[in-house]
Amino acid sequence: MDNIYIEYNFEVSPKEPATEILIAELGMVGFESFVENDNGVTAYIQKQDWSQDVLANVFALKSEEFKIDFTHKEIEQTNWNAEWEKNFNPIQVDDLVSIRAPFHENPNLKYDIVIEPKMSFGTGHHETTHMMVQHLINLDVENKKVLDMGCGTGILAIFAEMKGANPIDAIDIDAWCYENSVENVQRNNCKNISVYEGESSLLKDKKYDIIIANINRNILLGDMSIYTSCLNENGVLLLSGFYSEDIPIIDAEVSKYGLTLNKTIERNNWVALQYQK
Repeated sequence: MDNIYIEYNFEVSPKEPATEILIAELGMVGFESFVENDNGVTAYIQKQDWSQDVLANVFALKSEEFKIDFTHKEIEQTNWNAEWEKNFNPIQVDDLVSIRAPFHENPNLKYDIVIEPKMSFGTGHHETTHMMVQHLINLDVENKKVLDMGCGTGILAIFAEMKGANPIDAIDIDAWCYENSVENVQRNNCKNISVYEGESSLLKDKKYDIIIANINRNILLGDMSIYTSCLNENGVLLLSGFYSEDIPIIDAEVSKYGLTLNKTIERNNWVALQYQK
């Protein structure tokens, strides 16, 4: 007998970073599958794990920074694989890098990253991912020690290895992201990536030549002192997950630690910044 699910449709404004925060919180209270869309996210929880007050501890719904409306209904279990294929689109970056699922055709670019999508946190195919790949395309990462903080699907860590980085640490606080990164590292035959579940406390006494942090603005601001202390002299810090209007506050924080802004990429009002120590 199929499991019965409760489907919640959340309309989120502004969509980011609210959707990212909402998905993380919903995962903590028992929701197990998510599909992001243009207006927000659809989330699923098994009926046996559901109660009327299941959203009581989801703080994003009470935030004055976001407007989140939702409806819910009971559904029969759906074909998740069909949903993945419908919602997962391949991307290409600068005619050099393809990021695709196994069921997509290989476009035979120089770098081909194969990601099995997980509905638990979306596909990672976002403006910020695209821009971070662009930064990495133009960086010399050969034999550099790299950190991918908030690694999600592991896309950026995998690309760093393809470009010669070694060793690489990939860290995410979300258990689904950790598991998916492990799977994708294996799927791409990577040998030099270590994946960890956790947050910035794992960085104690660590040093890197390149740090990639594609996370939301508030987490970046809160952990900036840790990232900069882990960066080797002349190291590169790549930051994304925020809007162009957030650049002044990000830049003010990074500048406290003596880093210089070298390059800015913007895409649909999202930005990715490259700093050097």
